[in-house]
Amino acid sequence: MIERLEATLEKYNNLELELTKPEVLSDIKKTKEYSKEMSELEDIVNCYKKYKKVLEDIESTKEMTKDKELEEMAKEELKNLEEEKEQLDKELEILLIPKDPNDSKNVIMEIRGAAGGDEANIFAGDLFRMYTRYAEKQGFSYQVYNSVDGTAGGFSQIELIIKGKGAYSLLKYESGSHRVQRVPVTESNGRLQTSTATVLVMPEADDDIEIDINPNDIRVDIYRSSGNGGQGVNTTDSAVRITHLPTGLVVTCQNERSQIQNREQAMKVLKSRLYELQMQEKEEQEGMMRRSKIGTGDRAEKIRTYNYPQNRVTDHRIGYTTNNLDRIMDGALDDVINALIQEDQKRKLQGEEE
Repeated sequence: MIERLEATLEKYNNLELELTKPEVLSDIKKTKEYSKEMSELEDIVNCYKKYKKVLEDIESTKEMTKDKELEEMAKEELKNLEEEKEQLDKELEILLIPKDPNDSKNVIMEIRGAAGGDEANIFAGDLFRMYTRYAEKQGFSYQVYNSVDGTAGGFSQIELIIKGKGAYSLLKYESGSHRVQRVPVTESNGRLQTSTATVLVMPEADDDIEIDINPNDIRVDIYRSSGNGGQGVNTTDSAVRITHLPTGLVVTCQNERSQIQNREQAMKVLKSRLYELQMQEKEEQEGMMRRSKIGTGDRAEKIRTYNYPQNRVTDHRIGYTTNNLDRIMDGALDDVINALIQEDQKRKLQGEEE
């Protein structure tokens, strides 16, 4: 581990030196690239510097224990330093886990009502509120680009972009089938019903990602918007549906006021979907779909149950249960997401050890 940390520190120092050179400072692309690299290494470097300082303090404190007058105080200090060293050891192990290159990106999220008819659509609406409330609490913003209302409330599908640094790092575990158990408002007999809604989370493909879309490979359909896009949105042919012919992927955007805005948004989403497809293919080729990954990210995978009568939420992938369903549905997802992150880190550490 020390060798890796020394190599990281050396790389950081070299980048810092490069950023003082006039030829680098005059090159905006290089300056941006080196600054980004430094930013990615900063947490490891700062933690390692603390670690080295603690190691030095341990050695000097051991010397102090040889002095009879300072022995007791030095032993107590040594105990505290050893505990700090142990804590920093753990922090450095986690910091050295290879980072997901998409962690800092925005999120494209699709929520659809699945099994359960009207109740599934209502639950999809509940999930939409849960995620947008969570996003607001994190200081993120969101924008709906396509939605189809459910006949009894909620949505048969709703698609949105959640914007904020690190959004994907927090929400990437949410893809899959979410199951709800409750007495639906649509049920006159008061019987408990199980319904499902599916969630798909993808990183937004930004300008750094090169995805070439051949204009000959897409079909663009223009039609009248049917969503709640505001005054004027439903009176003109502004909605855009783009079909990517080689893959069959279809993207619809209808919540912007103009056809041009909807087309631009749809192309961004198509680029992100093609990037997601590219990542999945790469994972399969490299055999990365291993047990160290939390879930498959597949819509069909049942990942979580929301039990209303017992106010309970259970994440089946990691065996996590909490009796705070009411708070979670109001966007208090931190404990669930932190448990998933910790389990992911644990599995990756175990994978590295093996």
